[in-house]
Amino acid sequence: MILDRTPLNLNEVKELLDETADSEKKIEMEVYLKKFLKTKPESAKKIKEELESLDLLKVKREHIVKVVDLLPKDASDLNKIFIDVSLNEDETNKILEIVKKNK
Repeated sequence: MILDRTPLNLNEVKELLDETADSEKKIEMEVYLKKFLKTKPESAKKIKEELESLDLLKVKREHIVKVVDLLPKDASDLNKIFIDVSLNEDETNKILEIVKKNK
């Protein structure tokens, strides 16, 4: 049953998965997370909090989740996440600086 439709980064999914009972689906999800998880939970939480504290109107929760999961290295990587929004140079630099600082 779906209770809430909130985008979650992979670290948040891992936390929720740790609370669930063992099953075949849980094992599949753990294998997937092991393969694609790039950040430690502390780093992911810090990046998320700092991006939210920027209060940029163009940056939505979905964007923040993707930034935390993908850790873009440059403006072209970041533009692949923000397809529907065009960020100016200042906004791009702020986001990339937060990611670089908290990797």
